[in-house]
Amino acid sequence: MSIVFGILLLLCGAAAAVVLLSYAFAWCEYANSRPAAMEGRFALKHLGLASWLFLLETAFLLLNLLLHPLGWHSPRERPRQEERGIPVLLLHGLFLNRACWTWIRLRLRLQGIRNVYALNLPPWKDVESLTERVSKKVDELRHTTGIEQVHLVGHSMGGIIARNYLQIRGGAHKVGHCVLLGAPNHGSRLAPFAISPMGRLLLPGSKFLSLLAAAPIPDEVCITNIYTRHENMVLPAENAHLSGVKNIELAGMGHHGLLYHPRAVAAVLDALKQDEP
Repeated sequence: MSIVFGILLLLCGAAAAVVLLSYAFAWCEYANSRPAAMEGRFALKHLGLASWLFLLETAFLLLNLLLHPLGWHSPRERPRQEERGIPVLLLHGLFLNRACWTWIRLRLRLQGIRNVYALNLPPWKDVESLTERVSKKVDELRHTTGIEQVHLVGHSMGGIIARNYLQIRGGAHKVGHCVLLGAPNHGSRLAPFAISPMGRLLLPGSKFLSLLAAAPIPDEVCITNIYTRHENMVLPAENAHLSGVKNIELAGMGHHGLLYHPRAVAAVLDALKQDEP
């Protein structure tokens, strides 16, 4: 029991440290771009918001860490013809795995969306290998269910992989709706701290992101881009905005909170439900 408590305490400390440091960088970015914000930084309402964001994001990151072992075993989710509705494929972010979708998958099932699948996307693979993995799964879902299109939901790096599939790899005609959650569409200044080679792709102005930005947004795909103004991983937060698509800006949550916060989950459900027959 003491070992379990020690591990839990260690995870809590790690989550709190990551969130504290990431929000410290976020504050620096915000204050440098808006010097007037320095005047009210110690106002009670601002301190209250900062404390709430820290506690909430730490709790959500800790939850992802606790769920992570459940995603190590990645059973092959075979599509079933008896499941009705357009298949939904969930793509997680960097250093997470399919387990981070546990809450959203449950909410989707409660809303009657049961044809839901998730992939593990290892951070040591390159973006083209991961995009190819998504492509194969999309084709498997289409051929097995007999439904021409699937929906994609991508959180963080998963959203960038989804965009690569749609805009560069020619998968647009196979996708009905693509929902991006906290995607670093224009990179993040925290990318240099990523230990994965994938992190280099997310440097603002990188060759990969420049190619992605130059590729046209497919007209045949509905894309909903959901992000939060209180980002702590995509810095500056404005880098999550994507022109030419439907943007939904939320507040009161951080990067991992987009996977759990009621407003974020409701936005995902609304986007997917509008495509249901």
